[in-house]
Amino acid sequence: MRRIPMIIGLLVVLGLSSCNSKKETHEDHTKFLVTSPIKKDTSITKDYVAQIHSIRHIELRALEKGYLKEIHVDEGQFVKKGQKMFNIMPNVYQADLQKAEAEAKIAEIELNNTQLLADGNVVSANELAMAKATLEKAKAEVALAQTHLGFTDVRAPFDGIMDHLHVREGSLLDEGELLTTLSDNSEMWVYFNVPEAEYLDYIMSKDKGDKKSVGLLLANNKQFNQKGIVQTIEAEFNNETGNIAFRATFPNPDRILRHGETGSILMTIPFKDAIIIPQKATFEILDKKYVFVIDEDNVVHQTEITVAAELPHLFVVSKGVSPKDKILLDGIRMVKNKEKINTEFAEPNEVISKLAVYAE
Repeated sequence: MRRIPMIIGLLVVLGLSSCNSKKETHEDHTKFLVTSPIKKDTSITKDYVAQIHSIRHIELRALEKGYLKEIHVDEGQFVKKGQKMFNIMPNVYQADLQKAEAEAKIAEIELNNTQLLADGNVVSANELAMAKATLEKAKAEVALAQTHLGFTDVRAPFDGIMDHLHVREGSLLDEGELLTTLSDNSEMWVYFNVPEAEYLDYIMSKDKGDKKSVGLLLANNKQFNQKGIVQTIEAEFNNETGNIAFRATFPNPDRILRHGETGSILMTIPFKDAIIIPQKATFEILDKKYVFVIDEDNVVHQTEITVAAELPHLFVVSKGVSPKDKILLDGIRMVKNKEKINTEFAEPNEVISKLAVYAE
């Protein structure tokens, strides 16, 4: 009777051993897909929030006091250089000019009389000089009165688009009161902020002397139909943000862009002989990125990498792996560091094509 339990126990042990053997055999035959980093020329497009400004945007103000007699333009109108925009009631200034011209005429007559007397040695040379000075002063008063009268006509200083009217006809204006603003939109200045590290990459690059071409993404998520050129970089970094402002100039022949718009600058950054790996081959530990590198004996090694740039589904790696390495592509959560595995190799170009990524 004792033999029966012993036989049953032996059968259980043999059964468990058989199961474990099958399990080990299954694991031994599991193959993990691996690939290699690929070296190729590519580029990334970075976007920066941007503010759009007219190359000339000024305030038009009244240079004299008076009633606003006429408005010759309308809001949003395109005006030409020299075009009359506002007329301030000129009655007082017209009277001042007439008075100054009359006084200048009197001074001229007095000078002529004094000249006759001086020719006859009746008056001294000093009196003649005084008469000449009086005439010059009177002419200066005429010029001043003409200037003040000219200020009553407000004309466009350049071609541009007029903004909101801040006054209406019949308004009593003070000297310096705002009438409207005028924008020259033939070209636009687009400002965008660049982090310090990217500024250093830009300023230390071999092609820093070349004019960098950039695109502009508008608020409707469509790209502007003109390319811009990065022309200037401001002198100082913003201590609060660590950024520095760049300025790109865009032609605006169709006057699509307006002062005060927002958008995003699109800057293409080339990478020569970049090392590229699929993002899915990486994992993070404490904000650091790693891959599993497979050695010649198919042993897994956890390896830290440095990511230089990010593409859709891909990373550009500056440190950690090379095209000679093999990296684990699938089953990252199923393996451990220093573990030996069976592998199946996939060509890098084939892997990338299946990720539906376009890299030049």
